[in-house]
Amino acid sequence: MADANRPEQPAEHRPGGGHPSPTVRSQRVKAAVASTVGTTIEWYDFFLYGTAAALVFPKIFFPTESPLAGTLASFSTLFVGFAARPVGAAIFGHYGDRIGRKAALIATLTLMGAATALMGLLPGYDAIGPLAPVLLVVLRIVQGIGVGGEWGGSVLLSMEWGSSRRRGFMASLPQLGVPLGLLLSTLAVRITSEIAGPAGFDAWGWRIPFLLSVVLVGIGLYVRLSILETPQFARLRQEQTVVKQPVLEVFRTQPRAIATSAFVRMAEQAPFYLFITFVLAYGTEELGLDRDSLLNDTLVAAAVGMITVPLFGHLSDRFGRRLVYGTGIVLIGLFAFPYYALLNTRQAGLVLLAIVVSLVFHDIMYGPQAALISETFGTGVRYSGAGLGYQLASVIAGGPAPLIAAAILAATGSSFWISMYIIGCAVISFVALLLMPQPHASAEEDAESLQRQPAA
Repeated sequence: MADANRPEQPAEHRPGGGHPSPTVRSQRVKAAVASTVGTTIEWYDFFLYGTAAALVFPKIFFPTESPLAGTLASFSTLFVGFAARPVGAAIFGHYGDRIGRKAALIATLTLMGAATALMGLLPGYDAIGPLAPVLLVVLRIVQGIGVGGEWGGSVLLSMEWGSSRRRGFMASLPQLGVPLGLLLSTLAVRITSEIAGPAGFDAWGWRIPFLLSVVLVGIGLYVRLSILETPQFARLRQEQTVVKQPVLEVFRTQPRAIATSAFVRMAEQAPFYLFITFVLAYGTEELGLDRDSLLNDTLVAAAVGMITVPLFGHLSDRFGRRLVYGTGIVLIGLFAFPYYALLNTRQAGLVLLAIVVSLVFHDIMYGPQAALISETFGTGVRYSGAGLGYQLASVIAGGPAPLIAAAILAATGSSFWISMYIIGCAVISFVALLLMPQPHASAEEDAESLQRQPAA
């Protein structure tokens, strides 16, 4: 099992083999940077919304509701964005497999950046009444479509330029967008809150981090425009074997791969949004903890993630994707009750420990996850298949998780069944991991070897 997801090394990476050409080396670096910078901006936007949904939006867009009902309504808009992700994966997966990874990635970045900036300009309920939450939902859908198409392209841009020997590590680099985006969004909220004060932040300060996304998008577009198309997709174009209807084709030929890719994320994504979004509402409203202290703890955990995500991607190259990923599933399940027990102490050091450890266990899965899922699909449908499998989890896992947790807390007044919910997610993921198909043969293709092959 440890070696099942480690494709055989191509000749140029075996002892005595050749070395990558200067062109390939240069493009590998550019692809890694372009993917990581882009996903960082995308996740900055997405996490910023999650933070605002927990702390501000109930007052700004749902002021007529009780605090608990306002939180539930706010998390419902969070879920809408998750529900839109598979739509984005299908749209941009189609164009990413038909036209190319680079063009699709430029479009996703522009789309999500525009939606986020407009959120920063959106009037509240007091100004335009019920139209305010309606427009918020519309922008949230646009934002979700953008991030839904982003992940598959970013991962493939980095992975398909990489060597099969280090594919887990290369594919984990775009995953760094999560801790980096979480770090930047939390830092933006923290600094703005400090400058504006609690009242000023709730009144106008929350808009500043949203508007800053315009600057970040400009940087991201500059980086992405400099990268070339991946050798694997370029070969499909040269051989005129590009799939005409990649979304339909992948559903027809690899439905099991799509389903297991979605369910294997249950233990990673559902708890993650409890750890970084619901914890803010739970900690401030239920436990009476200081908001800024929780944000600081999240900053520490995000900083640790910049090390742990690529580390576990690298370890999956050494010991196999499934062994590393399965270890993370088990640890998340075992930590479900200790996590809330540590939070419920209200002791600063133990709360910090709970938040940091929870995200480290998450990263054990998140590091190798991109390669684990992407290697399951063939090159011609990989953007569509990997993106759909990955983003369908948003509907069954990440999107409903804060909403389910808030409903459980409202009904029981206890974290017991929230912990049981986390354990249930872990069980589902472990079964899905066992049922995942083996890597597709085209996953063994290497950028350097493809560069050496003559066009068909």
